[in-house]
Amino acid sequence: MDKRKLGNSDISIAPFVFGGNVFGWTIDERTSFTLLDAFVDSGLDCIDTADVYSRWVPGNKGGESETIIGNWLKKTGKRNQVIIATKAGSSMNANDSKKNLSKKYIIQAAEDSLRRLQIDHIDLYQSHYDDPDTPVQETLEAYDQLIKEGKVRAIGASNFTGDRLSESLKVSREHNLPAYVTLQPEYNLYDREGYENELEPLCRQNNVGVITYYSLASGFLSGKYRSEADLHKSKRGQGIKKYLNDRGQRILKALDEVSHNYSATPAAVSLAWVIARPGITAPIASATSVEQLQELAKAVTLKLPPEVIEELTQASSY
Repeated sequence: MDKRKLGNSDISIAPFVFGGNVFGWTIDERTSFTLLDAFVDSGLDCIDTADVYSRWVPGNKGGESETIIGNWLKKTGKRNQVIIATKAGSSMNANDSKKNLSKKYIIQAAEDSLRRLQIDHIDLYQSHYDDPDTPVQETLEAYDQLIKEGKVRAIGASNFTGDRLSESLKVSREHNLPAYVTLQPEYNLYDREGYENELEPLCRQNNVGVITYYSLASGFLSGKYRSEADLHKSKRGQGIKKYLNDRGQRILKALDEVSHNYSATPAAVSLAWVIARPGITAPIASATSVEQLQELAKAVTLKLPPEVIEELTQASSY
């Protein structure tokens, strides 16, 4: 399987990342283990999580996703077969929206994540959200310390604006500090404009790898939701209502045609489109069953011709 480098780092991954937000939320530990085994058995290798996953579940306190991954790693001994990406900066208190990328906070958050994951280093450690109250240099100095201590291999940013990512890269150069090698933005066939206009040129110019989240538009691009009557089908249903418009229907129609012609699901075709986009390292997607995971994983080997990619691009024009 072809691997792609995470920006300017020495880390390479298969172009499909498992989204660990479902661990401890929509699937329990036993099912999570089954899916992680199937994921690795498919030749895939990167798992994305965050310290706050799945704090929003009643009775949870955050860290559940990392804990499940850590228990799986301990049980299976498959640490050397996977790239672990996690994030810090969001409060573990579900009622607190404050972001914290202070040096003190990051150092402690890293120790907590390492403990839950039961590993000695994090491959890709990401700033979950920007923290305008903490100087960029202070944040990068925290990562510098973690890298020098061997606890982190590379760093990335998530949910950053173009201006703040540009500033961070500038501070890294000027102060000889670690630079973000990846960005994690929202990006999919429907949600294109923000990334393409503001972030894509910056990432390509600086060789920042792009790992996309909401790569299936919260499941809309699976084709499972075609009217408001379908919104009850999952816990994410209400978040999909915004896609049920003329443009959304146009995208689904194009996906239906391509998926029929290439014997793949609309979800796999959607991910294949993201994988084929210039500058993209890999999309993140989650699965709750082995069958669903296997269908999504077909995106990696689904080589759509340039003219088909262009058809989908035109059908989703904004």
